[in-house]
Amino acid sequence: MLKRFLKYYKPHKKMFFLDMLASLFISVIGMLYPIITRKMLNDLIPNQKIRLIVIFSVTLFVLYVIRMFLRYFVQYYGHVIGVKMQSAMRLDMFKKLQRLPYSFYDQHETGKIMSRMTNDLMDVSELAHHGPENIIICSTMAIASFIYLATINLLLTLIIFACVPILGIITLKLQGKMKASFMQSRIDTASINASLESSITGIRVTKAFTNQELEEEKFEVNNKSYVKSRSKAYKAMGQFHSSTNFVTDIFNVIVLLAGGVFLYNNLILIGDYTTFIISVNLFITPFITLINFNEQYQNGVTGFKRFLDIMDEKEEVENPNAIELNAVKGDIKIDNVYFSYDSSKGILKGLSLDIKSGEKLALVGPSGGGKTTICHLIPHFYQLTSGDILIDGTSISNIKLDSLRQNIGIVQQDVFLFAGTIKENILYGRLDATDEEVYEAAKKANIHNYIMSLENGYDTQVGERGVRLSGGQKQRISIARVFLKNPRILILDEATSALDNTTEILIQKALDELCVGRTTIVVAHRLSTIKNASKIAVISGGVIKEYGSHDELIALDGMYKELYELQFKLTTEGI
Repeated sequence: MLKRFLKYYKPHKKMFFLDMLASLFISVIGMLYPIITRKMLNDLIPNQKIRLIVIFSVTLFVLYVIRMFLRYFVQYYGHVIGVKMQSAMRLDMFKKLQRLPYSFYDQHETGKIMSRMTNDLMDVSELAHHGPENIIICSTMAIASFIYLATINLLLTLIIFACVPILGIITLKLQGKMKASFMQSRIDTASINASLESSITGIRVTKAFTNQELEEEKFEVNNKSYVKSRSKAYKAMGQFHSSTNFVTDIFNVIVLLAGGVFLYNNLILIGDYTTFIISVNLFITPFITLINFNEQYQNGVTGFKRFLDIMDEKEEVENPNAIELNAVKGDIKIDNVYFSYDSSKGILKGLSLDIKSGEKLALVGPSGGGKTTICHLIPHFYQLTSGDILIDGTSISNIKLDSLRQNIGIVQQDVFLFAGTIKENILYGRLDATDEEVYEAAKKANIHNYIMSLENGYDTQVGERGVRLSGGQKQRISIARVFLKNPRILILDEATSALDNTTEILIQKALDELCVGRTTIVVAHRLSTIKNASKIAVISGGVIKEYGSHDELIALDGMYKELYELQFKLTTEGI
């Protein structure tokens, strides 16, 4: 873990070296005060060397001015290094998140991921700056002050130093307890963020169902859990600080007692004794600093560990010998595919389909049968349990993921629009498209006239997740996005099921135009919309129950006919 942490210092090694050098000089200058004090008490003042007293005082003043600028350098540039390291880690994590499979997001809440990227990395940044600085300053001060104290009186110095192992034992004993407590508080902080993100995103649903109290109760559960774990962490920290500070207080008692005995027996001069009392704080202060630094250290280490948890996640698997998909015709063959999201329950059970280029295949059947799963497997969003899917005779496992997905367009029921303008969201289909191509795609999606009626036209902000647009408008923008992408294979996953009949008719026209000349797979909710499909597959329980054209399936007098007549009855009765 340390090696991986240190690599983030590499781009800043020159500035880091200067920062540590400045820290070293700060420590050295701090040692001069007791040295000058001893010189004055034992020599300059008794011998009335006024000129040297003034020179020493002015020199010390100048050095303190220099130390002021050194401290500014360390505080400013040291923190800048930490922030730049944090930025690099955040970028690495974001890139990693882009490469993780769908399954990762099935198991991890957005708020918890955001917590790792913000709160955790902020603490790592602080550790990156203060860690090396504290180690250099404290170790330099401790060693230098020990050597200097030994030159004053070795025996008295060894007596003081005898307390250090006791401090080390207490630190080691309580450190593990603190680490576990702070890790748990990290987890609970992430849970609060996840709960908050979920509640804010769903605030309109909460208000619609007047369930504010329920959301408050759910949030309070996580909030109380956070308070409990944080209290436990602070209890461990309280035990740590009170115990270690007690030991450092004993230092002063020992200096007072032992020094008094030494002075009484003429084993130390009054000037040396005074200097020793001043200097012993230089010896104690580094240990106190490290003790106080311990909480920051625990936060930084646990934060970096949680960062590594993300960085060590398995990425989407791509065959190193995978090829580009060129001159795509659009033939799709699903060959004896088995699939499950986890080991407990199989979703697809030996399913096979053969879809020819330009054909339109409709998938119908009860919820949970595996229709949407098929739509997710063709772009290789999940790894197959067994079996294979082939595009133009090539297994999708042998095709580069980007190449495969660039040739597949997906329109889903739940449309996601990014915060930004309408134009930016349509351009997501092909980033290098011209304005004219964007307008043409919008016209094909029957949304151009509406966009032009807006005050800012294509530069209109859509709001978070497209909240400023209606469901039909969002859907047509997503269709325009696919028109711009111009893929050979099209997947429509219940693209109109959430819309009213009038809006559905408008969008269906756009979808029908979008399907022309493309291999299309349609997951249909309303069977009336897929009567003209080349083939219809009735899927239930992960297998194909019936397969054929609309007329052929009606003639079978089976599940499809039952579903169709039920929908027709509900429609005629106005249900």
